[in-house]
Amino acid sequence: MPGLGASFGRGGATNTQQDLANSDCIVIEGSNMAECHPVGFQWVTEAKARGAKVIHIDPRFTRTSAIADLHVPLRAGSDIAFLGGLINHVLNNDLYFREYVVAYTNAATILREEFQDAEDLDGLFSGYDPEQRTYDQESWQYAPVESGDDGINEDQPAEAQHQDELSQQESVKHADQAQAAGSGGPALHSKGQRDETLQHPRSVFQVLKRHYARYTPEMVAETCGIEPEVFLEVAEWVTANSNRERTTAWVYSVGWTQHTVGAQYIRTASILQALLGNMGRPGGGILALRGHASIQGSTDIPTLFNILPGYLPMPHADQHDSLDEYVADAEGAGGFWGNKRSYMVSLLKAWWGDAATAENDFAFDYLPRINGDHSSYRTISDMVEGKVPGYFLVGENPTVGHANGRMQRFGLANLEWLVVRDLQFIESATFWKDGPEIETGELVTDQIATEVFLMPAATHVEKEGTFTQTQRMLQWRDKAVEPPGECRSDLWFFFHLGRMLRERLQGSTDPRDRPLLDLTWDYPTHGEKAEPDADAVLREINGFGPDGELLSTYMQMKDDGSTSGGCWIYTGVYADGVNQARRRKPHHEQTPVALEWGWAWPLNRRVLYNRASADPEGKPWSERKKYVWWDADAGRWTGEDVPDFEATKRPDYVPPPGAKAQDAIGGADPFVMQSDGKAWLYAPKGLMDGPLPTHYEPAESPMDNPLYSVQSNPTMEEIRAPWNRGNPPRSEVFPYAFTTYRLTEHHTAGAMSRTLPYLAELQPEFFVEVSPQLAAERGLDNGGWATVVTGRAAVEARVLITERIRPLKLKDGQVIHQIGIPYHWGERGISTGDSANDLLGVVMDANTHIQESKAATCDIRPGRRPRGPAMVEFLEGYRRRAGMESGAVPVGGRAPVETG
Repeated sequence: MPGLGASFGRGGATNTQQDLANSDCIVIEGSNMAECHPVGFQWVTEAKARGAKVIHIDPRFTRTSAIADLHVPLRAGSDIAFLGGLINHVLNNDLYFREYVVAYTNAATILREEFQDAEDLDGLFSGYDPEQRTYDQESWQYAPVESGDDGINEDQPAEAQHQDELSQQESVKHADQAQAAGSGGPALHSKGQRDETLQHPRSVFQVLKRHYARYTPEMVAETCGIEPEVFLEVAEWVTANSNRERTTAWVYSVGWTQHTVGAQYIRTASILQALLGNMGRPGGGILALRGHASIQGSTDIPTLFNILPGYLPMPHADQHDSLDEYVADAEGAGGFWGNKRSYMVSLLKAWWGDAATAENDFAFDYLPRINGDHSSYRTISDMVEGKVPGYFLVGENPTVGHANGRMQRFGLANLEWLVVRDLQFIESATFWKDGPEIETGELVTDQIATEVFLMPAATHVEKEGTFTQTQRMLQWRDKAVEPPGECRSDLWFFFHLGRMLRERLQGSTDPRDRPLLDLTWDYPTHGEKAEPDADAVLREINGFGPDGELLSTYMQMKDDGSTSGGCWIYTGVYADGVNQARRRKPHHEQTPVALEWGWAWPLNRRVLYNRASADPEGKPWSERKKYVWWDADAGRWTGEDVPDFEATKRPDYVPPPGAKAQDAIGGADPFVMQSDGKAWLYAPKGLMDGPLPTHYEPAESPMDNPLYSVQSNPTMEEIRAPWNRGNPPRSEVFPYAFTTYRLTEHHTAGAMSRTLPYLAELQPEFFVEVSPQLAAERGLDNGGWATVVTGRAAVEARVLITERIRPLKLKDGQVIHQIGIPYHWGERGISTGDSANDLLGVVMDANTHIQESKAATCDIRPGRRPRGPAMVEFLEGYRRRAGMESGAVPVGGRAPVETG
């Protein structure tokens, strides 16, 4: 995630789930960990048994809340206000870990005079372009020092400057280059002026204090809907357990990421954890929980449009005509990202082997280019308009699992062909005959020209290979059984598809076919089904040296074409010729850190930035939290974990003038992926919507922003079209807030759970949670039917009246009712029902293109929804009353995206 990447240098979870047992306080916010990550939750209960405080901050009282010492039922979409209040409390009461903050963060760094804060500009930062709804980040930068004085050497200063200028183009901004911060913060070419007294008025520390000064307990209470004394209790527990002797951990999941300010939620927690000195230490950090087995892996070796393996940014058509231009931003910058050329050349060699030479720029031109936003929802909108001929769905069921299912179905209905690889006939494969729009008449089966190919897929126990799970850990899974019938693994499908395409192109002289023909597509196969060897793929990902030996570290990678590696952050997974991901040494045979159970990137480090567990001189901050330290006699870093630092770099090392890459990182700078080696309280670069998190309301909110006249995130992405109408904020027609969530008994879009009788029996019907007060207000009966309505859809569900979700009293006595809606249901399976995600509009975080699923507005009324064409007019009536534009579409759904 860009929030963690811009703050610390890498986007993965900083600590392991097992490490939660070492925490003195655990705050779970944006996650229902007990129900959504029940296996990992054992470590929370272990910590509690050892005396740790457990706090759950969530709109709903859940099984996680039941285990917690304190549940804080804040309003959905108000987390920055709550966290900002904690930051203000820490700064106002001098509760920050001063030695840690001065040495290890950019608190002392001085900003440019031109910078203006959101507090100065009523909710905007300097550099905002209202027409493009983007920021020019020039004024956000550090006050520069004279060239050469801060230990960074620029090999290509003119080209680096040119790349900075190109990065301000709208097409480049919308391509979301910030995702590259997933493993290396944005490159800076100056460490900036510093005032280690923290008194300079333009120091990050003083700017931070001014920015959060209004986030008082009273403001937090009025914005979040909680009592001031509850906020102060959280503040007391967190600060009492964050010091030399004690550490607090933060845990989040999609309850944070699925917002228009999702990256900034994570940034706010990052600021707080850095101020408290909890980063890089056992029992501290920020644990980003992933939704299922290999979500982390799907960003490391990406399924995203804008990054390559290891978070190398995808080349941009308006920015990167050559390899030199592509690496110029990092060339000579401080931190390990300064070796970007070596990582990229090694990737190109892994893909194109002997065809990648210095003479042809290592086949850099073989890579496709992006020229804007090609994210999932933009692609769907292009599909609706008939701009996309074909689509692959692999392990995705967007008509149920993605926001605005109606938009998804219209997109699929306007394709020429669709390939679905799944275990079941999912709703996204059968939308053409049983989707809701067939009933309303907005889609007609005989008029849908999409040719659908269903390719049966193997389950996780029917294939071998690695999963990269929540804590950056690769774990090898052996095949338990053969897949039945024609079911095949993903590796089999894509390998043989590539093989067949290459065979068809043999003899082609068309230059555009060379990238496919020159691929090193030579994996060995085995068995009757010619299954590709997953072990060989893992070896290629690890990388090879000049003599064909397996690399042990990415520091062995070269930029001259003598090394290869399919994902530089995974280099070392095959260190010493051993499949490190396959290790399963029992816990009783090793230390609690369990370094011989699987393998975690990078280089098997279990706690990232663990150099920060010691003071600037290399001594542990305390014996109780001793983790990694400097052994002066041995002349190297040692400890419980693999040091996340150069093993022999002395604590007193000072970079000489002209140093670059890792040599520009001082011996007391733990955040080695950052150009300045510091944790960023303030992000001068890398985020689309501001260098500091600030409170904005969700795109659909029942209340005014209490801080600014700017209501919601000014950079949020919207797709304006009849099939994606947004509810007006503060609408009397849509007065209630709702949030979506998942259940333990069902899995994501439901294809693997609603089809199983024993799981369907446990949660047999789609339902909504409402408070007794809302039920009385709207005449709802427990177990009866209710219809929930937004500007996109109306769904019917059974009513569950419960005190688990309570009304909130906000500023000026306004009462907000919230509704909880699980999102697993669809038209197919044993247990069927309307899909909660149909209710959502598509409005996105500009940093990640992730939709806002966790905070929106609606109406709720007793009874069942209309059927057939009556549904269309029912929704049009709501839109008219709310003052919205029409949502009517022609048959087939092909309505254009609107501009202006």
